Amino acid sequence: MTLANRITIFLLRLLALGASVAATIIMVTSHDSAQVLGMTFEAKFANTPTFKYFVGVNILASAYSLIVLFFPTKKMLGRILLITDILMTLLLDSSISACLAIAQVGKKGNTHAGWLPICGQVPKFCDRVTGSLIAGFAAAILYFLLLFFSFHNVLNLYTLKA
Repeated sequence: MTLANRITIFLLRLLALGASVAATIIMVTSHDSAQVLGMTFEAKFANTPTFKYFVGVNILASAYSLIVLFFPTKKMLGRILLITDILMTLLLDSSISACLAIAQVGKKGNTHAGWLPICGQVPKFCDRVTGSLIAGFAAAILYFLLLFFSFHNVLNLYTLKA
């Protein structure tokens, strides 16, 4: 692996770490309360299992990125990194997809199911969730790029042997 490849992968991992940490922090700190018909209700990430899953996956991705930043690049390790990069990319994609579905219901509601939108009552919460999803989406894109670089590096190892 060339020095330019190593630097690119290091920077992508560092950016992915920053994006997943930012997504986690923004989501964990998102909360707001509103009063409707004389009753006060509080909206926070811990009320929704999907948001908990999103936070858990982003914590896992952050820890993985931090650990992998300091791994040496070896032939066998490249294969393992490819597999774990695939897993991280898939987990991030699944958590973002689930959160986008819940966020859409929170913003627009669902008239067929009788679910009312809540973003009109708790705009601060919805704005922070949106920011967290943007950071999470950036992390997923960065992991997708990392996946391409990892795949390219593993393929180069096999072509060098042949």
